[in-house]
Amino acid sequence: MMYKAKSVKTEIVFLSVDELESLEKHQFTQPRLQQVKDWFVFSCYTGLAYNEISKLQKKHIVKGFDGELWIEMVREKTQKNISVPLLPKAQQLIDKYADENSEFVFKIYSNQRYNSYLKEIAPILGIEKRLTTHTARKTFASTVLLYNDVPMEIVSQLLGHNSITITEDSYGKIVQKKLSEQMKRLNGKLNK
Repeated sequence: MMYKAKSVKTEIVFLSVDELESLEKHQFTQPRLQQVKDWFVFSCYTGLAYNEISKLQKKHIVKGFDGELWIEMVREKTQKNISVPLLPKAQQLIDKYADENSEFVFKIYSNQRYNSYLKEIAPILGIEKRLTTHTARKTFASTVLLYNDVPMEIVSQLLGHNSITITEDSYGKIVQKKLSEQMKRLNGKLNK
């Protein structure tokens, strides 16, 4: 008889609006910490994983059907094409690090060094969460998208998930929390 391991549900860790804002506003005097912070914030506004950020080239930034700039590339993990609109905060970071002599958007550290520097950043800002590129992707999905009423199917597509079920399993509680907040607000209006 084959043993099948039970899948363990892990809690989705993402930055709150206040934590993300605090991170964005903080200016580090050490260039390495400032760069890593900026790359992390970039990921919070694009949902790109470390591999995608490290391989992001200027050719991946294209004018979309709507006349706006989009990031178009293949998600390494799923081999699925992704198209992510370039939000203004992400565009500012691309502009900040623009190097006309490089085809790459960022000259990013190794994943090990990147995560090591993120471990330094969190306590400086009083963030009691483990910062990783996965935390940034989850911040993009929850704080940036779902909390701003972007539908689940669009979140799934922007993250490059193979199916909406993956997204629903991961972010369903966030939607429930948002629904609860909306109902409390409605209840307050109706009981006036």
